[in-house]
Amino acid sequence: MPIVQSLNTCYRRAAEWLQAWLGPVALLCLRVWVALAFWHAGVVKFEDPMGTQYLFESVYHVPLLSPDFAAVLGTWIELVVPWFVGLGVFGRVSALFLFVYNIIAFTSFPGLWPHGFWTGLFNTSDFADHKVWGLMLLAVIAWGPGRLSIDGLAQRVMRHWRAGPSRSAGSGMVRN
Repeated sequence: MPIVQSLNTCYRRAAEWLQAWLGPVALLCLRVWVALAFWHAGVVKFEDPMGTQYLFESVYHVPLLSPDFAAVLGTWIELVVPWFVGLGVFGRVSALFLFVYNIIAFTSFPGLWPHGFWTGLFNTSDFADHKVWGLMLLAVIAWGPGRLSIDGLAQRVMRHWRAGPSRSAGSGMVRN
């Protein structure tokens, strides 16, 4: 029985260490990867406004919005929101916003699902990038942006601020 308890303790400590250190790094990598993908798409749209306008007028079928407005809005969303996701500012909210944007993006471009939307949804070839980005964003929505984010830093600062500075005995110095 002591061997089983030792293995269980060792496993639990390893899991806690991985959660404390690998978890935040993994969330940072997910945030930065998906942010770069969307930001690069925004840069391409920004650098070629006429091409972007053409795509939104003839290829992309964004519901409820005029092609002109959708082109400008899509470009600026892709240039601004990925920074929020990548830096972890309003992490869950910005990831949710980009998640919904991702759904609108791949449903508005039928060329991404040549085998049909529902068939493409359940295979690995059609709009695979968008599926992976969606899963990355879901992870951030579910677990938050992690400790290695502006949100995480703000939480630590607020926790420290709420606790108030404590003085060490007789030294007059403020402890962290």
